[in-house]
Amino acid sequence: MTIDIGTRISIADAFDRLMKDGLPFRFTAYDGSSAGPEGAVIHMRLLNERGLSYLMTAPGDLGFARAYVAGDLELDGAHPGNPYDALVALKSQLKVKMPAPAEMLQIIRSLGFGNLKPPPPPPEEHLPKWRRALEGLRHSKGRDAAVIHHHYDVSNRFYEYVLGPSMTYTCAVFPEEAATLETAQFEKYDLVARKLGLEPGQRLLDLGCGWGGMVRHAARHYGVKVLGVTLSEQQAIWAQDAIKREGLEDLAEVRFLDYRDVTETDFDAISSIGLTEHIGVRNYHSYFAFVDSHLKTGGRFLNHCITRPDNRSMDTGHFIDRYVFPDGELTGVGRITTAIQDSGLEVRHVENLREHYALTLAGWSRNLEKHWDEARKEVSLGTAKVWGVYMAGSRLAFERNEIELHHVLAVKTDRDGEAGWPLRPTW
Repeated sequence: MTIDIGTRISIADAFDRLMKDGLPFRFTAYDGSSAGPEGAVIHMRLLNERGLSYLMTAPGDLGFARAYVAGDLELDGAHPGNPYDALVALKSQLKVKMPAPAEMLQIIRSLGFGNLKPPPPPPEEHLPKWRRALEGLRHSKGRDAAVIHHHYDVSNRFYEYVLGPSMTYTCAVFPEEAATLETAQFEKYDLVARKLGLEPGQRLLDLGCGWGGMVRHAARHYGVKVLGVTLSEQQAIWAQDAIKREGLEDLAEVRFLDYRDVTETDFDAISSIGLTEHIGVRNYHSYFAFVDSHLKTGGRFLNHCITRPDNRSMDTGHFIDRYVFPDGELTGVGRITTAIQDSGLEVRHVENLREHYALTLAGWSRNLEKHWDEARKEVSLGTAKVWGVYMAGSRLAFERNEIELHHVLAVKTDRDGEAGWPLRPTW
């Protein structure tokens, strides 16, 4: 076929030519062109040139997210609170090819690469000035506080709609696949408590305690005196109110505090549920050394965090870093267990709960879809759409083993290697 490189083609045709097997969904562009199967469940609409600029001037998922969040790209057939099916189609069936040079030049001319300029990011992506000014101070106390504020101090009411009554923003453990999200979150906290061997009268430190779910569970069901710390002021306020409502003030406390500023020591147990992802791989040594120094001899430590299927460290990706978890970093469970061992603790048990997180995210997505109108009153449309894409995309990543979720249980032995509990835990 002879290609006239001077002839411009439509936007839809240009995108279709870039796909190895063609577009798996219907695509319509603002120039009136369309491509892809007419009866497709998913219909992607590119509404304007700004959306095209987002797609073509930012890498991968970031360009798509910017166009979608800004309202320049729409997905018909997918609820914005739960666009899982659309993401399956996008990630499973889109296979990009490299056209012949003449055809590629024609595509470039048609898409107007020479005239495309990166538009400003949508408001939801804007990060505080500290991000630019303090780029070299990643995971300093000030920067970590700002990162947590960016993600968690959105709206407690919004989180209530998404997370449900447990107000738990970490992987649940499903005793059976059909279990409710609330049952599974209860089981998660109880599993952690059983692994830690909690008993009445003991002291537990919960690092990155969120809205105090583990704090209140351990106090109510195990009679443990618990201190939880979080860098989110809104979480701390909500958690303290919940502690008062439930009459647990004598046993439970949540502080708005950096874990590095905890002065109490000799805890019988320490739990870290969903915090390790935020501290940075380079800081593992100091983090687990903190845990070791705050545990009494014979004390147990449970680390619960998102991991990678290999032991290379990697940022969470452009979209999640800009919109969801600034400065997040993941690595494999092997690197985490090594760091825990190097701190002086003895690792006793490791468990992968990957599929449980996929089920957890499916539940959160259903909640957001169900409460979409109420949630929209708490945050901007762009922020709500970010959450829809983030949770659906994360669910897909857990299902495909692109990311995992591990429990690592360790104990602080005495000089003779004694830990005061059976070699093989019995939970």
